[in-house]
Amino acid sequence: MLELRNICYKIGRREILHNVSFCVGSKEFVAITGPNGSGKSTLLQIIMGIRQPSSGNIIFNGKDISKISITDRAKIGLAYSFQQPVLFKGLTVKDILQISATGNETFLVDNDTDYGELLRAVGLSPEEYLGREINDSLSGGELKRIEIASAFARNAKLTLFDEPEAGIDLWSFDKLIKLFRNRPDKAIIVISHQKRILDVADRVLKLENGRISEVTKL
Repeated sequence: MLELRNICYKIGRREILHNVSFCVGSKEFVAITGPNGSGKSTLLQIIMGIRQPSSGNIIFNGKDISKISITDRAKIGLAYSFQQPVLFKGLTVKDILQISATGNETFLVDNDTDYGELLRAVGLSPEEYLGREINDSLSGGELKRIEIASAFARNAKLTLFDEPEAGIDLWSFDKLIKLFRNRPDKAIIVISHQKRILDVADRVLKLENGRISEVTKL
């Protein structure tokens, strides 16, 4: 499904990523770990099109998507969950889930039951949160869980998660592990340092000094 071919990324003379190459199958769950500053978030942003590689190619379902926009990547089946969720003032949690679920044929239009199940899956009460506006009255952990729910609402062919466990409590973390264990038959790439997430991955890639230094099959 996804193939990265010799991805390099430089800022000035500083090389952040050096000849990163790997593949992800259509139903595979791949975790990327490694020390801070090793280029993990940059790599996910390059896959999504937020950043452009200095060189190398990204192949998705047999098509070179290296030059296409974020919007076009979303249309062909990529989704991204930020490490720090973005605020959308004036929109409710239900609005965000509806927007995320656009094109997802497994959801019924305006069906609160589907959205409620997603919120429960991340440890939030739909009665309390569906109509709530997304603003700074929400804690970082609440925003993170809403972001994760919206990512799963997309039901994308490939979903990229940048440290989904960051800022959430232990109980919600247990919910997150359950979500990953019972994930749909889609591909996932997740950046994480948490052993419990690495344990449920099909493969773990270690990124160090901008290079893939280790591949572990679990």
